[in-house]
Amino acid sequence: MDIVNEILEREQKKADKYKPITVEKHLELEFDLGSLLASDTNDLDIKTLKTNKDSYLLALTRDNAQLLLNKVWELPTERIEEAIVVRLPQPTTILPRAKPVPVPKPLTKWQEFAKAKGINKKKKDKLQWDEQLQKWVPLYGFKKTAAEKEKNWLIEVPQNLDPMTDMYEKKAGEKSEKVAKNELQRLKNLARAKKVKIPRVGLPVTSDKASATQLSTAASVAKASTASLGKFQDKLPKEKEARGKGVHELIPGKERKRKAPIPTPAAEKEYNLNLLDNILSKRPKIDMDKAVAKSINEEEVKRSHEKKNMKPGLGKRKTQGKGNATNFSAKKPKAGKGKRAPNKKSTGRKRR
Repeated sequence: MDIVNEILEREQKKADKYKPITVEKHLELEFDLGSLLASDTNDLDIKTLKTNKDSYLLALTRDNAQLLLNKVWELPTERIEEAIVVRLPQPTTILPRAKPVPVPKPLTKWQEFAKAKGINKKKKDKLQWDEQLQKWVPLYGFKKTAAEKEKNWLIEVPQNLDPMTDMYEKKAGEKSEKVAKNELQRLKNLARAKKVKIPRVGLPVTSDKASATQLSTAASVAKASTASLGKFQDKLPKEKEARGKGVHELIPGKERKRKAPIPTPAAEKEYNLNLLDNILSKRPKIDMDKAVAKSINEEEVKRSHEKKNMKPGLGKRKTQGKGNATNFSAKKPKAGKGKRAPNKKSTGRKRR
């Protein structure tokens, strides 16, 4: 009997730890199962609340939670992958938000272009086969870095560089430049999304020696940094206008050509078809004045060639001297045969 009493006492102690799932209330609670909300409208026991506050509130919370769970398990259940779940109904209580509804994230320049052109993003594989190492290498992470070190254990120095150049240091510098460029582009996208004007900055220093394009841009920026925006500044000999990407943003007062909006694929297809139809159906236009002038010119050239090839004959009319007077060539008469030869010294007219 002692053993039986011990077992009964032990089970009674275990039962005392767990309270029953049935709870009695003077007034029923209001439930919103979609939000898992239970509203208790019963009056509090002020005397118990003052004497033993913590235990009273803990017992009250436990009873209300038990009633809420009882209501939840009254809903139809289903099994999903070895778990029994309950489909909650739509919530009926409108709860206030602590913060405003989040605005959708604005698209970047590339995302806008891809959306207009219908370019879909393809999911890349996490691993890529390396022919040199003969193994699968991840596209990012510390394993990718370790694989690059194993792969590029020896780097050849190009002939146009100094033989003592550290190629590992140069590659690290190029990588840091790419990271900085991507970060700058990210910040520009954020500023453009928030409609913040980006201040003009100087030229980025990419190496110890600046290129000809950078020097030309720097000279144009310095020249246009006057009150008249460089209108009255003299040009240097053989100076060329700065060109390239970002010049219009750096030079104040420089007008930038407006780019046409990105057309949709349907509009671009229609434009190309119309252009092709115009090219195929277009007939060549004939300029009548130009054709007549060309024909007259060809005739004149042909006549000039004929005159040059023709031999001059005797007795033909020739023009000499000034004016429109014409002379005829004939044999001179001999002296002493019926006619008098004219005196060489005489300058008068011939007698008839």
